[in-house]
Parts: sequence; C-alpha cells; structure tokens
Amino acid sequence: MHLSNDKLLTIEQALEARRKLRSENKTMVLTNGCFDILHAGHISYLQAAQKIGDELWILINSDASVRTLKGPHRPIVQQAERAYCLAALNCVDRIIIFNTPRISKKITQLTPDIYTKAGDYTIETLNKESERLSNLLKQTFSSCRSSKALALQV
Repeated sequence: MHLSNDKLLTIEQALEARRKLRSENKTMVLTNGCFDILHAGHISYLQAAQKIGDELWILINSDASVRTLKGPHRPIVQQAERAYCLAALNCVDRIIIFNTPRISKKITQLTPDIYTKAGDYTIETLNKESERLSNLLKQTFSSCRSSKALALQV
C-alpha cells in the first residue's frame, strides 16, 4: 500500500524548505523521535510545540534506527505508516526520516530556531554530541509519557 504524504521530505528537500522558511522570517520548531506507538501524550506535546513557532518539523527514526535503539521486535509500525500518521496531524508541517542512531548532524544542517523534546527528556539526558542541542532546547513538555512507560503500565 502506497501512502501519499506531502509533508514527508528528503533531507535535500528539507534544506531547501528551511531556506525558504528563513527567507520568510518564519520560526521553525524541530523535534524528533521514533513515534512507534503514537499516543495522546505525543499528540499533546506536538500541539504544544507547534504553538511556540510558525512551523513544526519532526525528524523520525527509520525502521533500522528504531531496531538499533529499541530491539529486534521494533518498530511495531513501519516508518512510512508512522510518517503518514504524523502528517495527518494539523500541528505537523514537515517530516524527515533519518537512518542514524543520533541526529546531531541533521539538527545542525536544518538549523532550527527551537529544538524541543517531550517531558521525559532533559538537557542532561540528551546526547551531548553537539553543544548546539543544549542551546536550542527551549522547552520540554511534561504531558508526554514514553511508549515504553505506557507499555509497562498496561
């Protein structure tokens, strides 16, 4: 099944879209994650993140990247379907799939105005590959619980 997704960009398309956004003096908020089991906490945090800028962009882990991070039985939902579900949210403007375990390079390339994460992350728990991540992290949203926490709760 082919899922049409106008919000899904390659990194090259994203870099061009970012240049255009900057030329229009618009603010880009960037977040990232697996979004393997999309839940109300994700949606709440994405809606809140979108409100602090003009556009919300999401970097999502590829299937291979999710397996590396979460184990051989993940992802539960394939990357095209995860991107499609996120694109259905009005608060999401752009989606980029990445294949690497860490995304510091992609964040540096995209130069977001604001980088945000769900409340289960702090500056201390983020990968410190780039000082820029800490400088860009403006807000975490405490209403989001991880899928792992939700799975443990069931």
